[in-house]
Amino acid sequence: MSVKLFQQDPYLRDAPATVMAHTPEGGVVLDGSIFYPTGGGQPGDSGKLTWAPSETLEVATTIKGQGEQIILLPATPAPLPPIGTAVIQQLDWERRHRHMRIHTALHILSVVIPLPVTGGSIGSEKGRLDFDMPYPLENREALEEGINALIDRDLPITETWITDAELDANPGLVKTLRVQPPRGSGRIRLIAIGEGREMIDLQPCGGTHVARTGEIGLIHFGKVEKKGATNRRVNILLDV
Repeated sequence: MSVKLFQQDPYLRDAPATVMAHTPEGGVVLDGSIFYPTGGGQPGDSGKLTWAPSETLEVATTIKGQGEQIILLPATPAPLPPIGTAVIQQLDWERRHRHMRIHTALHILSVVIPLPVTGGSIGSEKGRLDFDMPYPLENREALEEGINALIDRDLPITETWITDAELDANPGLVKTLRVQPPRGSGRIRLIAIGEGREMIDLQPCGGTHVARTGEIGLIHFGKVEKKGATNRRVNILLDV
């Protein structure tokens, strides 16, 4: 099991850890990971590991392994830190932080376009959601103004946890049509944007997000693409 340090504090840029295992594909499993593994449309984190006396391993991406394992994959085949070694893990923070900004912005996009979501993807400069949208998007400029107005409110982003049964009793929390939150662990993480009467969004999510919406910055709408009879893709871009 790898402790999900990225959930406990998504702003951790470096942290100590101990090597717990190696994988057949040449990956490293740590006892606690600040690296987010690919999932939910969010790419796996990159960065590096260092250990004594002066060894370094470049991490190209991070994936999920069996059970609760998180696997760090090297950029190129290289000697791995031995099992039991104490290492320092360091994120490519700029890349991760952009993922956090885009991911949070996509939650808000699902607020200004309140339609069922059929897919999504997060990048370091742009992201997209696919919607069950049988008709062309209207008032694109107004929607762009709407998402930026919500961002400018600088609303807090917080997490809560509910049980599988509580989610079953509130199916409207799930905005995705084709992907359901993972079950079986006994609890499901919810991400809230805003608090009390100021709350604008609440939905299951295991990814990383910024602490307040104002941290996202200005968002621009990109292409709106028809991807099927009733499916349309809405792209957004960071103002970097």
